[in-house]
Amino acid sequence: MTGGIDRLRRRIFVMLSGDERGVPPWVTELATGDDEGYFGPGSAVWAVHGGIPVLVAGMRALLMQTLHPGAMAGVHDHSRYREDPLGRLNGTVRWVLTTTFGTRKQAERACGFVGNLHVKVHGSYVRDDEQVAYSANDPTLLSWVHVAFTDSFLRCHETWGKGMPGGADQYVDEWARSGELMGVANPPHSDAELRSQLAAFAPDLRSDQLVRDAVQFIRKPPFGGTTALGYSIIFAGAVSTIPPEYRRMLGVRRPWWPAITTTRFMLWFLAGLLGRPSTSEIYATRRVAVLEAARG
Repeated sequence: MTGGIDRLRRRIFVMLSGDERGVPPWVTELATGDDEGYFGPGSAVWAVHGGIPVLVAGMRALLMQTLHPGAMAGVHDHSRYREDPLGRLNGTVRWVLTTTFGTRKQAERACGFVGNLHVKVHGSYVRDDEQVAYSANDPTLLSWVHVAFTDSFLRCHETWGKGMPGGADQYVDEWARSGELMGVANPPHSDAELRSQLAAFAPDLRSDQLVRDAVQFIRKPPFGGTTALGYSIIFAGAVSTIPPEYRRMLGVRRPWWPAITTTRFMLWFLAGLLGRPSTSEIYATRRVAVLEAARG
């Protein structure tokens, strides 16, 4: 039994970080540096991104982001998410956790790396029988990705998380800094602004075959066994937190069974399996402790 649990733990760590202990080189680097970063211990961002609900929030964010045709076209045309889903997942996890727990220089470097990747992501999609150009570094698309991400992580933490210093407004205000680092011109600074900006995108969102294909892949990626079962529960939890109007566009339904409660039990199990706090937070806390000791 213990061997099976250990194998499952290693498998999940590899899925999330690329390392079977959850400690790839970029995580150990978080222990080094000369500042606390843009957020630091006691921040709402540390509380939200260090919590186990992020496992659901990431999936929810991916689902939401597919609804903007420019974002979806960029993923379809330039991403290898079907051939290498774990590679894309690892890259996203690395950006989120480095920006959250790293020094300011580490966060800026992580955002700059993603921004450089975005330079190559451009093309066009068809809307109302017309070709519409898109670029991953377009301010509108950057804003959509930031808003969808922020909303997903906030709502999932509100549903399953424990504590959030300053509440929703503080989280949105703090995480706006990451949006600015990525080139977002006017990120929301309160929950009300977040809701307003999300609603303002409604006329631009749509469902089509690309969205249906992406949703189907997100629903059933090439995982098997116990991993597939746990994944299906997390997917159901993600869907359950998405408002009905977006669920209709995505072509998904809230499960008939108690997905919120079942996901709560799954997250409890995963927290015990993977350990809390996360390895990223552990190494970042070591850096902060060294800085505090140096200050006396």
